[in-house]
Amino acid sequence: MNLISRTITGIAMISLGFFLIGLSFFIEIPYVALIYGIPVLILGIFILFNKKEDKIEKIKSRKGGKK
Repeated sequence: MNLISRTITGIAMISLGFFLIGLSFFIEIPYVALIYGIPVLILGIFILFNKKEDKIEKIKSRKGGKK
């Protein structure tokens, strides 16, 4: 994921997570919204701040080559 798509996805998931957590205060069964809201919020934060994903690792060659 490049920087723009990672930012858009992260902000959208964080917003959805906060919305679901806020919604849990106004519904009869708040646990349902919290079960979905907290993981979505955590995943959104992880996606937004994950910078190692864009790095490409070098392929290590084996000794002796391919047979």
